[in-house]
Amino acid sequence: MQSIPSIVAMGLCLVIASSLHADDAKTEKDLVTPVMTDDTPAAGRRVRQVAPEYRGTEVYHALYLPTDWKPGGKYPVLVEYTGNKFPACGSTGEVKDANLGYGLSGGKGFIWVSMPYVAKGRKKNTVTWWGDRQATIDYCKTNVPRICKQFGGDPESVFICGFSRGAIGASYIGLADDEIAGLWKGLITHDHFDGDRKWGYPDSDRKSALKRLARLKGRPALVCGIGNDFLREHPKLGAFTFLRPPVAKLFTIPEGKVIHPHTDRWMHRTSQWRDQARQWLAKHK
Repeated sequence: MQSIPSIVAMGLCLVIASSLHADDAKTEKDLVTPVMTDDTPAAGRRVRQVAPEYRGTEVYHALYLPTDWKPGGKYPVLVEYTGNKFPACGSTGEVKDANLGYGLSGGKGFIWVSMPYVAKGRKKNTVTWWGDRQATIDYCKTNVPRICKQFGGDPESVFICGFSRGAIGASYIGLADDEIAGLWKGLITHDHFDGDRKWGYPDSDRKSALKRLARLKGRPALVCGIGNDFLREHPKLGAFTFLRPPVAKLFTIPEGKVIHPHTDRWMHRTSQWRDQARQWLAKHK
C-alpha cells in the first residue's frame, strides 16, 4: 500500500504534467510568422524583394501572399512598419522580423508587405528610427502601387499598420504628405502613436503630429495598446477605435519569443482582443 506522501507526490506530478500539456497545447495553436526566403512569390510564401531603384544595395521589403492567393485575384493589403531595434522586448527592427500584419490576417485574405526605413546613404535598411525619411516615404509611394499592380492588391483597400516605432511611423511616415496619405483606407497601430510624446527627431511634437493626422481626413483607425489616449481629444481627425489588449495576461512572460508585454506578437495567440481587431479589419476592408 502506498504511503500518503507518495500519493500526494504522484498527484502533484499529474497536476504539473497536465499543466505542461495545457501550455503546450496553447503554444501549438499560436500563429508562427513565416520565415522570409529568397524564393519567388507564391501563395503562403514570404519573400525578400529588392525594388528596381535599389538594385545593388541591401535595401529590401518583404512580401507575403496569402494562402488563398491566386493570380488574377484581388486582395486587400496590409503595409507594415516595424519597431525600433530593442533587445529588451525582442524587437530586432528588421523588415524580415515583422509580425503584426501576420497576426492581423492569420495569413489569409490579405497581401502583407513589410516596408523598410531606408538608411541615410540609401544602401541599406535602418533598424532604429527613420534613416533618410524622405527616401523612406518615396519608397512607399513607389512600391505600394507597384505591388498592388503586380500581385492583385486592391488599391482601394490598403491599410498601414505598425508596432512601436512603426505605430508612430504610420503617421510620421504614412501621413507625411497628401500623396502618401492618399494610399490608405485605414490605419492600425499598437503601442505608441505619433504625437503622444516628443522624441529626439524633428517635428515629433504634438502640434506637428496633429497636422499630419489631419491628412487621415476622418478615415478609420484602430489604435491598440498604450500611448494613444490623447487621440480621444481629437475625434474629428479620424474614426478612432481604441483597443487595450492585456498582453501580460495573454502570455506567461517570458514565453517563447514573447519576452516582454511590449510586443508585435500579441495577435499570434487566440483572444477576444484579436477577434475584435480582426472584426474591425473585416468591417473596414
